[in-house]
Amino acid sequence: MNFALSDDQAAFRDAARDLFAKEMTPADVRAAAAAPAGELDRGVWASLDTMGVLALLVPEADGGLGLDESFLIPILEEAGRVALPHPLVESAMVAAPLVGAVGMVSSDLGGPNVACAADADRFLLKRGASLVLVERGDVSLTPLPTVDAARRAARVESGLAGRIVSSKKSVIELALDRGALGTAAMLVGLGEAMLDMTVAYVVDRHQFGVPVGSFQAVKHHLADARLALEFARPVVWRAAWSVAHDAPTRARDVSTAKAMASDAAELVARKALQCHGAIGYTVEADLHLFLKRTWALSRAWGDAAHHADRVVAALS
Repeated sequence: MNFALSDDQAAFRDAARDLFAKEMTPADVRAAAAAPAGELDRGVWASLDTMGVLALLVPEADGGLGLDESFLIPILEEAGRVALPHPLVESAMVAAPLVGAVGMVSSDLGGPNVACAADADRFLLKRGASLVLVERGDVSLTPLPTVDAARRAARVESGLAGRIVSSKKSVIELALDRGALGTAAMLVGLGEAMLDMTVAYVVDRHQFGVPVGSFQAVKHHLADARLALEFARPVVWRAAWSVAHDAPTRARDVSTAKAMASDAAELVARKALQCHGAIGYTVEADLHLFLKRTWALSRAWGDAAHHADRVVAALS
């Protein structure tokens, strides 16, 4: 199994990386957290739409690109690198294959805290044994205070309005697996960003006349972080292949990826915070944006313990 990117996959990733470098800085993440409800800046979202990212998994017959998850995973990793506050996983990874590219979609499949709820155009909700697509005007929102304010989470309630997307258990399970897989990719990207920030910090900060990065203990922390990410990334890619090819081991592979990516990102977060010292906790430090997103996403779409249980069940 070759996990090297094809030319087309690399082109999508590079285009997303360039876009995020220009339009999604830490200042933009802070602005998202401070924006009034319904006023999230959609500049980067519109650019992703123009690039075709939101329709990557939409069948060609429905006006999409008809590609598979392996094209979206590297883009989601880049989105994690910049702590993108928009619901890209929910829209492009989960909703798009089911209902098409229908704008900014949020969902309660990943947990009761619905990310970007105040800004979504539509909601993909679990209602009983069915998935239902509900318009923004047909839901009531209860904003929730969460550790990551940039996710702009809320609890969503709807009446009987909405269009039933599917009542098939297999379709719902695939949607859950796609959400967990996409979140795992973002966690790897978050880990990479925190590691890069920490390496730059320990090289720049001096103590006793030398960079603190030259201390053996700091090197060990960073080596542990790098090792965890290097083990998690290929597992995420394997899970993407399993989803794209509907492999019989899909559920097991996705859960392995989400568990490992959650653990890896949380390990990197701890090491990054320790190497930064107390400054990492302050809102002035960009690191705190990535720490909070890691803590939120590691628990979204099932935490490591939940997915470890799924792996055990599959192996049994």
